[in-house]
Amino acid sequence: MAGGQERVLRRRIRSIEATKKITRSFELIAASQIARAQGRIAGSRPYARAISDILAATVKESGSSTRLLGVPESPSNVLALVIVADRGLAGAYNSSVLRSTERLIRAGVAKGQNYKVMAVGKKAQAYFRFRHQPVERQFVGMSDRPSFDDARRVAGSIVPLFLEGEVDLVQIVSTRVRSASRQFVETRQLLPVLASEPPPRVTPDRAGPSSMVVEPDPLDAVAPEPGHQLGFFEFEPDGEQLLAALIPQYVEAAVYAALLEASASEHAARQRAMSAATENAEELLKTLRRVMNRARQDTITTEIMEIVGGSEALRAAAGHARDLTYPQATEEQTV
Repeated sequence: MAGGQERVLRRRIRSIEATKKITRSFELIAASQIARAQGRIAGSRPYARAISDILAATVKESGSSTRLLGVPESPSNVLALVIVADRGLAGAYNSSVLRSTERLIRAGVAKGQNYKVMAVGKKAQAYFRFRHQPVERQFVGMSDRPSFDDARRVAGSIVPLFLEGEVDLVQIVSTRVRSASRQFVETRQLLPVLASEPPPRVTPDRAGPSSMVVEPDPLDAVAPEPGHQLGFFEFEPDGEQLLAALIPQYVEAAVYAALLEASASEHAARQRAMSAATENAEELLKTLRRVMNRARQDTITTEIMEIVGGSEALRAAAGHARDLTYPQATEEQTV
């Protein structure tokens, strides 16, 4: 029985050691991608911020439709762009974004809004299919290392819907990265265009999930001061044609920034999840090795007891044989 238990434990130990190697390699790969992803984020933000300022100023100065700027009062048709990963093994990264999107849709439906969903990442497709939420379009293969061409593909599906009036509001639900150990889910308005000053971001406080704290984003430190004017503009050709060229570029830049943020958050979440999995594997290996050593000691003790018992049995048998032969020898000597 003990020998069979030892074989089972050896098999489990080999399996956990193999799993530990896999989680350790995933952890190292994710850690090597975090710094590169954060560098790409820092490089993309100035362009996204500048084109947002130019677009807002163009709308104001040209006297174009106010539908392109500000926050709509009562949007009836809303498009939600959800950005998650193509793969798992990233802790709660995917589930937190998808649950936030589901809560957003439920709140909008309760207000009488019509929600359409576009999703980036394979995990979103399975999640919404299970909940019978139709997905207008699905984009895959761009969550790990997104390129500007990927952002252009996504933006090309969003801009016509807004310009043609099929949707009144476009929102992005994705994860923003504050540091390698801190990420948070954020819902941002993509269209209409907001003012140049970014709103404060609300993140969960470490004191508990119910308390909230408002913190500025350190990468937004170069945002223009309140009341900052970009100057006087003269449009040639008119503002409408300029807006037709600027809005797709603005959406492409904003979607690209969101994809980069989501990619960095995914790598950071995967690095933490794989680190925790590796530590758990080490603890489980210690426990199993301790149990296996105890089983081995029980096996050795059982074998020693069997050897001693057999030796005692042989000694007792030999003594009993001498007792049977000794009286016979004595009688023969007497005769």
